Amino acid sequence: MKAILDLVARHKAGKSCGIASICSAHPLVIEATLVCGAQSRVPLLLIEATCNQVNQDGGYTGMKPADFRDFVFAIADKTGVPHDRILLGGDHLGPNPWTNLPAEEAMAKAEVMVEAYVAAGFRKIHADCSMACSEDPVPVPEDVIARRAARLIAIAEKTWKRVGGEAPVYVIGTEVPVPGGATEDLPELEVTAPAAALATIKAHQKIFAELGLAEVWPRVVATVVQPGVEFDHHKVVDYNRAKAAALSKAIETVPTLLFEAHSTDYQTPKALAELVEDHFAILKVGPGLTFALREAYWALDAIEHEWLEKDRSEFRRIALTRMQKNPKHWAKYYQGDEHSLKFDMQYSLSDRIRYYWPDAEIVRAEKKLFDNLAANPPPPSLVSQHMPDAFAALRKSGQPLTPANLIRAHIGAVLEGYFAATQPVTEFA
Repeated sequence: MKAILDLVARHKAGKSCGIASICSAHPLVIEATLVCGAQSRVPLLLIEATCNQVNQDGGYTGMKPADFRDFVFAIADKTGVPHDRILLGGDHLGPNPWTNLPAEEAMAKAEVMVEAYVAAGFRKIHADCSMACSEDPVPVPEDVIARRAARLIAIAEKTWKRVGGEAPVYVIGTEVPVPGGATEDLPELEVTAPAAALATIKAHQKIFAELGLAEVWPRVVATVVQPGVEFDHHKVVDYNRAKAAALSKAIETVPTLLFEAHSTDYQTPKALAELVEDHFAILKVGPGLTFALREAYWALDAIEHEWLEKDRSEFRRIALTRMQKNPKHWAKYYQGDEHSLKFDMQYSLSDRIRYYWPDAEIVRAEKKLFDNLAANPPPPSLVSQHMPDAFAALRKSGQPLTPANLIRAHIGAVLEGYFAATQPVTEFA
């Protein structure tokens, strides 16, 4: 895609620019992204779906790639954001949803998935075949990973040429942190060794040439590495640019590639800006945004409890009850006594509660919460008490203090750090 290729060229020319990759399927997160992005004058908004969220079987969202495209574009129409300012990406596209199968079966399914993504208009494709299938050795040899990735990219190219539109761009690399953050206390993180990062790039480029994909290589725009950022349930490992200096320097020898950084959630605005300056120019964020969503939900629930004496939604209580009755999305991640489990269900940085927002009972409680506060607007002093940043942002913009606006503004405060880091103000001077 030309816009991403131009971004890479500008970065390689010495401009500290990049792009934030928003990885979420929640409508309020998507809406906040589009609204905040428009307000920040971001020229291109990258929204990505993962292979587990969205695939030909529906994923855990129930959406196929075309469904996710329509879902995002419907929100764009609602917010007045033109479709051509949105880039859809597919993250971790590979055999991951089917690793219980032998590699050939899993890869056949991955091929169908990649075809569906590209046919639906997704134009940033992360080919990730690092996970072991049922009969694979652990870890999977890098040559095997690269060949499987090239196989999927060949399918993407064939599909693009059939359906037309802009040519896809690709991301390679295997040093991907655990989706949703680490599940145990983090030791000191090892930054990817420069030699290892360059070897991954070289291996993929060689195999692309062997398989007749040499002409595609200039559209491989990034490789995934570990710059030393991560989070577990209760702790964030902050970016230390001194530790990543050698890795940062290494990519300067590769003319057309940048680094993609996963798990940048909860990093400070300063750290995000340093990551981009140090060539980790694609910043992926997901749980950090839905954590902010949960904070906003809890704040609205507290406002309702203080403001209304009867017929409350009991949103927070219902959400936790539904999690306790259906533990499949958190049981293998959280351990401890009842108090510890209840704490982590709400406040773990891995934010497993994000899987429960589509639950029918929670959706009904959300509607009642919103309706209650719309019919009985709380006084500004109470809103300011529980949501001071969102309150200040809405006062500044002149927007009404509706529940949805407050949530979007609260998430927007997180997004602003990403947009500022990736698109310096001078871009629009």
